[in-house]
Parts: sequence; structure tokens; C-alpha cells
Amino acid sequence: MATGKRRTAVSPLEEKIQDELNKNLDLLSAMDKIASHTSGCSLTQKTLDDIRLFTKVLEERMHLTERQAIVFSICVERGPYNVDYNDIASHLEISKIEALRMGREVDELVHRRLLRYRNVKEQNAFDVPSGVLNALKRNESFEPPKRVGLTVEELFCILEQDFEDLNNDNLSAKEMRLGAHQLLEDNSHLPFVQKFNRLELDDDDEDWLLMLKFCHLCVNNNDNHIQFCDIADVFEYDSDFTHTKFALRNGVHILIRKKLIEYTCEDGMVNPTVFKVTEATKADLLSDFNLMPTEERVSGLIKGKDLTEKKLFFDEEVEKQVKELSTFLSDEKYREIHERLKSKGFRQGFACLFYGGPGTGKTETVYQIAKATGRDILMVEVPRLKSKWVGDSEKNVKALFNQYRELVRKSAITPILFFNEADALFGTRMNGAVSAVDKMENTIQNIILQEMEDLDGILIATTNLTCNFDAAFSRRFLYKIRFEKPTTEARQHIWHEMIPELTDSETMSLAKSYDFSGGQIENIARKFAINCILHGDNDSRLDTIHSYCKTENIDAKTNKIGF
Repeated sequence: MATGKRRTAVSPLEEKIQDELNKNLDLLSAMDKIASHTSGCSLTQKTLDDIRLFTKVLEERMHLTERQAIVFSICVERGPYNVDYNDIASHLEISKIEALRMGREVDELVHRRLLRYRNVKEQNAFDVPSGVLNALKRNESFEPPKRVGLTVEELFCILEQDFEDLNNDNLSAKEMRLGAHQLLEDNSHLPFVQKFNRLELDDDDEDWLLMLKFCHLCVNNNDNHIQFCDIADVFEYDSDFTHTKFALRNGVHILIRKKLIEYTCEDGMVNPTVFKVTEATKADLLSDFNLMPTEERVSGLIKGKDLTEKKLFFDEEVEKQVKELSTFLSDEKYREIHERLKSKGFRQGFACLFYGGPGTGKTETVYQIAKATGRDILMVEVPRLKSKWVGDSEKNVKALFNQYRELVRKSAITPILFFNEADALFGTRMNGAVSAVDKMENTIQNIILQEMEDLDGILIATTNLTCNFDAAFSRRFLYKIRFEKPTTEARQHIWHEMIPELTDSETMSLAKSYDFSGGQIENIARKFAINCILHGDNDSRLDTIHSYCKTENIDAKTNKIGF
């Protein structure tokens, strides 16, 4: 690689012309010229002279050396993601060993945050970060976020990004610790930093970074259910992580002894493998964030924001009812209706029943309503409610509704209490029950009936078997929606949604040939997706789908077994 030769001197007039050109040349245009001129050139002196005008743009505006400007331009051209030394060697038509000599330039570009290692442990592939690309599109030189003179909110934003880089192997644990130490040192004016330093943790030790990780998870993620998998990345060596896990489990770790963190409780039992920042630590160390005392993680709680949005297809009547219910349950409308019912002396609870055959979209509709209205779901696990011990099942049901009431009280938006396949709990009560089991079932149902009467929230139940429902339960459901198998038109839409590569004629043919529910079509679509992953797509896709349809139809010829 010829870099030692002296460049040919240029005249003052030529320099003036070059400077004028530089003013009118944007960064991406200069990089494009560098990439195209260096392609297959082996970086001869002639090539370096030819691209001098363009490398000078990056030298002056981005403060890069000539070699850094070349490497950076190649990475943008070949990437911007998953670029490696083979790409550099291939672009310049040089040996891989010669390409590795550019490692110093890559390291400096990573240090400047213009590149990012895909895996800091291997350091053989790198990306151009999206922030850098966006700056280039605006013809601006990328400036990393400032790390000095920050507010406490800005400091935790940087910690969030750095811990994400650590988790993605873009930073090593050692680099993270050194960078975090410098970050806190450069922002010693913040009360948080001053209090953190008074914890007297050794900043050369993993425990220092571990406590900072706990603070980050508490502030940025509102996380009070921190497990070993959440903190593994702060340890450089597995042996140190193993030692720390032992100390944490046995309550002898320094962070537990200093009462900075503590175990969480689940179902009334201490869990020595799940941790949270203590309320005292929040009130003192994290007082800048005005964190409220946090609730324990609710077993069976599904966050509305975590649900995947899906498009559902129904016949016209069901579509109308589902849209109407979604409108009622929007936060603003729900609050208005709730207050009006209360002012008129009516019960404020919303109890809804979705009934119909299996696979018709009842459960998914609950999820999509929750997603659309921003509501969490407390999923009822019926087997966990029932106990072989006399009296325990009744206690479990009471505890469930107590838990839901507390959740409603603490939540900004009222969550949904969801009984899936509710016939297991809402069945017909036994007259003259004699056995202990029958008496228990009746008691459970009476408790649920009373709770539905007093409900101040949203309860949704689904069932395939309405014939088993007790009339007293049926009366307590304000809204009842019957889900039928989809029409031919709806089935065509579902086929197209599930397998978009099918043509309109193919989806219509399948819709007319098979009287499937949405759940059955999804089963077939999943099998087809697996087939494509294993064998690739081919011209016989429709034959493949038909074969899966025939297999799915076998179930219709056999006896039903419940669901």
C-alpha cells in the first residue's frame, strides 16, 4: 500500500480551485467519489492523488485523516451494516492481511462513534450507526451526544444507550465501567452522582457497575423484577458472575448488606433470584426522579403495549359490535360512561361475553381491543384458581378479584380482567349439591356472581359452550357478541393477510373450497411458513397449501374433544 511517497506540489491557483470545489461538495458526494475511485485500485499513489480533493472534504469537515476518510467511505458504501475486513479487502483488491492493517483506523472511527463494532469481543465486523447516517443525509458532521455538564435526565439517557450497547456486545464490560466512571466524574455537579459516590463502592469492581445497572433499570425501565439474565452483561468473566450470583442468592452480597437492593416477593413468597432497588434507595439516591413506591409484578399481567397488532376479519354484524365495544372502551369514552352510570345509580362495571366456535377470533379480539385502547390484561389461569384443598379455591377466587381491584386502583388506565374459556368457572350451578367438589363449585360461582355484581372495571369472558352457562351469569354480561365462522369474503381476506404472496384468485379458491375458521387458516399459514423456511418457496405452493388444508380437515371427521 503506497503511502510514503511525497505528493506532487500544487500551485496556489490549483489550491484556490480545490478550496472552491470543497465548499460546493457535500459529504455524501465526496464519499461517493472516494468509494468509486478506490474500487479495485489497491490504493496506489496515483489514486491517492486523484481522490485528494474528496478526502480533504472529510478531513476538514469531519476531522478525519486521509486513511480514516477512505475506510469510512468504504464502510458506508459496502454497508452500512455488517461490514468487515473482507469487504475492505474486496473493495480495494488488496490482501486480507493488508486490510487488517487498517484496524487502527477502524478503532479510531469506533472511538469517534462513526462506526460501531457488531461484537466488541471479536471486533471483526462493524456498522455505521443510524445517527451517523442521518447526519450525513443532512450534510452534517456527526457529533456524539455531549457527556459533560448534563442534567440528571440526560445522564440517564446516555446510560440507557451505553447499557444497550453493552447488552448488544458493542461495548465490553471493562469499557462500559471506564466510560461510566468518566461520565460520572464529568458530571460530579449532579446530586445523584454525589450520592452514588457516597455509597463507597469500589469503582474498579463489578459491584460498582452492577449498582449503576440497577439504577438504570429502575429509572429507565421502571423495572422491579430484575433477574440474573438482566445483569449478566456487567461481568467480564463468567467466574465473577457465578460468584456474584452465589452471594446474591445467599443474601451476603454487599448491595444487599448495604440495603441498596432487596429480593422481590411473588405470591407472598420471597424469591432469592429476583431483585429490585429498595424503596429507601429510591427515596434517597433516586430522589431526582420522584419515583413512587412500586407494586409487585402481577402474575398473569399482559401489558397492552407489548401485544402485537393484528388485522382481524369478521362478518358485518360482528365487525360492527366489536368496533362499538372498542369505542366504548377507549379511555376517554370509558371514563365518561363510567361517570354517567355512577351519577344515575347504575352499576359501573363492564362485563362482556364473547361466545362461538373455536378458532373464530374471540381471544385475539380481546387482545386487539386491549392494544387499541391501551389497556393491560390480567389473564385468569383457571387451573391455578382451583385447589384440591377444601376452602383454598374459594380463597383464590377472592384473592383474584382483590388483586384486580388493587390493580385498577394503581393503574392510570383501567385494565381488563380476562377469563378465557370461562365455561370452566361460569357453568350451571348444581341444585342440592352433596359432594364436596360440587359444593366447592357452587361456592366459587356464587363468589364470582357477587363480584360481577360489584365490579368496578372491565371483565371479558370467552367460551365455546354457552349451553353450559348459568342464566345468572348470562344476565350479568352487559355485552354479548356471537362469533361465527368467517364468510367466504372474510376467509379470502384472512388467507391474503396470512399468506400475502397468494394471488386474489388463489385466495378466493381456498376460501370457497374450505369452510375454515380464522384459527384453522392461521394453522395452515404457520405450516406453510415452516415449509418455506425448510425448503424455500416454489411454484407448487398452492398444492402444498391444499395438502395442509386436507390434513386440517381430518379434525372435522373425528369426534370433538372439547376445543
